Amino acid sequence: MAPRLAPRLLTALVTACLAVGAGAQEDIRLPDLGSSADALISPQDAQDYGAAMLREMRSLDMVVEDPLLDDYLNDLGYRLVASSDRPKDHFTFFAVKDEEINAFAAPGGYIAVNAGLIAITRSESELAGVIAHEIGHITQNHLQRAFEDSKKDAPLMALVLLGAVAAGAGSHSGDSPMAVLAAGQGLIAQRSINFTRKDEIEADRVGIQTLANAGFDPRAMASFFERMQDTLRAGAGGTDVPALLQTHPVTLARISDAKSRAGALLAAQKQRPSGTTLVRGDWEKTTAPIAYVKDPTALLAAAPAKDGLDTYALMRERTRVLAGDASKLVHYYDASFGTAGFDSPANRYGYALALTRSGAGAQAIAQLKPLLAAHPDNLILDLAMADAQWQDGQRAAALARYARLNARSPRNRAVALAYAKALTAGGDTAQATLAASLLRPLLDNADEPDIYRSYARASDKAGDGVRAGEAYSDASYLSGRPFDAMEQLKRLLKRDDLDYYARARIQARIADLTPLVLELRKRKVQTVDNPDGRSQ
Repeated sequence: MAPRLAPRLLTALVTACLAVGAGAQEDIRLPDLGSSADALISPQDAQDYGAAMLREMRSLDMVVEDPLLDDYLNDLGYRLVASSDRPKDHFTFFAVKDEEINAFAAPGGYIAVNAGLIAITRSESELAGVIAHEIGHITQNHLQRAFEDSKKDAPLMALVLLGAVAAGAGSHSGDSPMAVLAAGQGLIAQRSINFTRKDEIEADRVGIQTLANAGFDPRAMASFFERMQDTLRAGAGGTDVPALLQTHPVTLARISDAKSRAGALLAAQKQRPSGTTLVRGDWEKTTAPIAYVKDPTALLAAAPAKDGLDTYALMRERTRVLAGDASKLVHYYDASFGTAGFDSPANRYGYALALTRSGAGAQAIAQLKPLLAAHPDNLILDLAMADAQWQDGQRAAALARYARLNARSPRNRAVALAYAKALTAGGDTAQATLAASLLRPLLDNADEPDIYRSYARASDKAGDGVRAGEAYSDASYLSGRPFDAMEQLKRLLKRDDLDYYARARIQARIADLTPLVLELRKRKVQTVDNPDGRSQ
């Protein structure tokens, strides 16, 4: 199912692109929106703004695009959401290509976690603690409060959306997104959304309660912030302050309060009757349907992996590699194995990924073989082996492994996408047709451009140019390129081989995009695919 453009999204995208530089003194009058959170922004509008922000970040190559990591973060996030005060609200969790230690919340339940933060955590409970804190900002309406207090310098949602994007930009490697901001990409160079001290403490308390409800160690949040505080103390006098401490100031009193609350929750848990697992046992939290969950089994209490491997540790190293420079990371792992305690299955897995991504598939296979011998049923390791075999030129072996994984885990996005890419690359028409059939079910409600792009390539090679064209357009739209998407659809509509249904689909997409494109041109807004804000 192709993504649809909600009417509210027009206002969201246009307003988001009305950029005002940080510290600008332009006099922009804002309407009096009142003090009610719902009056400031409706839940649907907030979700539209968050989705627009994510597309803009993708256009700047700031998002770690990986279905395996994406599913892990969203399963972890929704396990926390299911134990929060608002278990049926919409949330989306994603990783940002940024080595800064930071995370931020944006409208509509969009929560970004920097790769640098994931890499520095020592346990899943620590990572969950940071995410639970950001969930607390959303559930307690802190964003709305902050925006209402910020009626200056720029339109309301520009502060929200683009300040959040800039907060995630940090020290992005290569050509910094900040250069793009300065070039007029429509993002405000505001480093963060500043919450009050009261908001931070409230998010701590709500987040710690959520951690306990979800079965995590409630002390993890305090211990992580304390470790960040120690880092700051050790670097006193320097400028290398973790971004997390800039956007979430930590005090000794705040850490003490978090520890005290976590201790009280642990004491309360010990006094519960045997077999009781929930802190709150009301009907809504135990039996009400939970919307948007990709894998409902992920909402169950944490349990060790059947094969003894820590999925969190594997995903931490996967994030490190996917967001970093593979060649440099090969040297990092290779040089670190002599360090006491470093030689672990997770680090060997990360080393293998870095080798594969740097073109050394044979060496990656050598690293993965003993891991798979010890953990033969681990899908993450098995998928890494298939990727390494493919990179090493062992096409038949890789395809056979992908096929076994797909039969074992049908509709697993990571497996289907990797298998489809392998089938399409160097395959014949029949294999491309199989690739397209693997990806087609994943298009329902998907918002990842890579899935649409891969489906387009497979369809094109299979001889279905119309479906390929539609998918390429969807990929452009989801990558923050609405003008490109529109032009592709217009060219597609000129084909003389369209049947009634294909023409109707394309016309519907054009109708969705037209108001947005017209408004962007009217306002001469600059976007990635319309850098001069042309009106024609």
